[in-house]
Amino acid sequence: MTYRRMKLDDIANVYKVELSCFSEPWSMAALKDEIKNQLSRYIVAEDENENIHGYIGAWFIIDEAHITNVAVHKNSRGKGIGNGLIEELIKECEENRIHAITLEVRQSNMVAQNLYRKYGFLPGGIRKEYYSDNKEDAVIMWKQLKEAL
Repeated sequence: MTYRRMKLDDIANVYKVELSCFSEPWSMAALKDEIKNQLSRYIVAEDENENIHGYIGAWFIIDEAHITNVAVHKNSRGKGIGNGLIEELIKECEENRIHAITLEVRQSNMVAQNLYRKYGFLPGGIRKEYYSDNKEDAVIMWKQLKEAL
């Protein structure tokens, strides 16, 4: 699997991943807007045949990164792609002097929470009724990369 920056040409395939993962997927227009956003960094997981199996996105705001999406196509799960995406994002954060990374994750999504814990993310709070589809709470998780000065 190769991990690289997402390009505008990737949107249609990233959207297929999005549809396979989320009950309320982002639109293709929203994904295109993210590519154009100066704050955003998106990484795709691509196989040797140029098929996209997953992606991760974050906003880099001053010295913090806020993960917006992590998605691995339902047919590609269990192959370490999520690990690779998190590792690539952490590497990019370190290269850009990001001090901390945060995200929200469904309270019921223990698979994702365990993945994040594996990389040093810790729960830091709850956002009540965060998800509009079912009013599920979100767990806010943080990872410190280095101490803020």
